[in-house]
Amino acid sequence: MAIILKDYLDAIQAQVLTPDINTSEISIVDGYVSDMLSDVMGTAKEGQVWITIMRHMNTVAVASMTNIPCVIFAKGLTPDAAVIDRAILEDVCLAASDKQAFDLAGILYKMLGK
Repeated sequence: MAIILKDYLDAIQAQVLTPDINTSEISIVDGYVSDMLSDVMGTAKEGQVWITIMRHMNTVAVASMTNIPCVIFAKGLTPDAAVIDRAILEDVCLAASDKQAFDLAGILYKMLGK
């Protein structure tokens, strides 16, 4: 089962940091939680939401390389403006939620009907 990214972002009360990306047109089929870039590069799959606290430029590069359409920053953390600008160029949605990674993953799990 897939869900629309906008619905998930609404459910987690996320602040979308890349508002020009239309989250209503992005389908999410799963999620991935990790704070290790090498782990994400080797294991994450296209169509997953990546939940992390990593906020540096390489986060966008890894998301783009693995075709992850959206990175969710847990605990209300946000990247600097240069990272957001790069995400816009790479067409990667960035969003921040005040919720813990555990809760973000749990909400996604339920929404996906797992």
